Amino acid sequence: MPVQLTMPRLSDTMEAGTIVRWNVKEGDTVSSGDVVADVETDKATMEMPVFDDGVISKIMVEAGRQVPVGTPIAIISVDGDDAGSIVAVAAAPVAVAAKSVPINSAPAKTSVAAPSASASASAPSVQSDAVRHRVSPLARRMAEEMGISVASIVGSGPSGRVVKQDVLAEAERLKSGGARRMDLVHVASPVQSTTTVVPIGAGASEVMLSGMRQAIARRLVESKSTIPHYQVTMRFNMDPLLELRTMLNAQLEPQKIKLSVNDFIVRACALAMAAHPFFNASWAGDRIILHGDVNIGVAISLPMERGGGLVVAVLAQAQRKGLREISTETRALAEKARTRGLGPEDMAGATFTISNLGMYGVDNFTAIINPPNSAILACGAAVEQPVVRNHQLVVGHEMQATLSLDHRVIDGAMASEYLQSVKHNIENPATLLV
Repeated sequence: MPVQLTMPRLSDTMEAGTIVRWNVKEGDTVSSGDVVADVETDKATMEMPVFDDGVISKIMVEAGRQVPVGTPIAIISVDGDDAGSIVAVAAAPVAVAAKSVPINSAPAKTSVAAPSASASASAPSVQSDAVRHRVSPLARRMAEEMGISVASIVGSGPSGRVVKQDVLAEAERLKSGGARRMDLVHVASPVQSTTTVVPIGAGASEVMLSGMRQAIARRLVESKSTIPHYQVTMRFNMDPLLELRTMLNAQLEPQKIKLSVNDFIVRACALAMAAHPFFNASWAGDRIILHGDVNIGVAISLPMERGGGLVVAVLAQAQRKGLREISTETRALAEKARTRGLGPEDMAGATFTISNLGMYGVDNFTAIINPPNSAILACGAAVEQPVVRNHQLVVGHEMQATLSLDHRVIDGAMASEYLQSVKHNIENPATLLV
């Protein structure tokens, strides 16, 4: 019974998706749970698994093309379906679905089907072991770059899935033993850029936006046009924090933990929420919602090969997390955003956002509120400069931080009081350790 695979709805706001990369080709055998494609939604690039065992008989949507949710994108043949039934399924209409759906009412069979004679004839003589394995996109990409066959790797992830650590371990093993290269193994090409540049003449060109960039643009326009923004800026003495950070990083170096300035800022903001609940709030028309947990969104820039733009990763219950946990979780989310892509669960529920351009040498800037938040903190660099301390002119480090605020929820006096609390936490960083 042929099964029609449709573009799934991978987020609650997703209306269309782009096949960034097919991890299979026609004629490959797949099992339930195998990741067959990477799909870019309006929020992130995510893995698309199948829920049936069989053979990829037809790929109907090429990589790089955006199609609406529910559009047929591939056919899986089960139990040696004949060519006629596959053609009929490919031509049949389909309702919007979130996974692979059988085209008739008979129950789907789950036994792995062997390729038909025609499929076997057209398939390469050495079928891709990368396709047969369950492999995360990051691990697959690392293996390709290192020239390692994933067929040689035993996965330690869920259901035997090959993950990053497995590839690194195999690379270490090959370094000390005999190399098992993938010269005879056909592997799909690496993920290509989702940014398409189209020449339009006279040296000019158009950049085709990814679904994610389009969604970002819509949200920014919505935020700036519907929320009454205003800004409040304050300077912080960063010398005590930088001294404490240097000392803690020296102590944590054996554990391969390195605290960033942003980790301290996240902690300082989260603790300040206890005294200023309206900074952890959302406008709801005829009322203001005061949230319980402090879920801090951290803005992460994406490389151009992933389409560029920004995503906001969320540190849930940040008020309960220490510096070490904040640092570990933030780094993991940043790596995931820039390699595999964040899932909806990684970006949901932010109640306050921090955007930090200090690492790029930016002194001061303003940020646009991330709805439904009521505030976003834009942090510049800790700049070494002449400052007055205890009535003396000395050289010290200062950072400018600018709050963008929803005036419907937070007025100027409240903003000043909140920044005073954040300033106290940053200039007395020992308070962030307890």
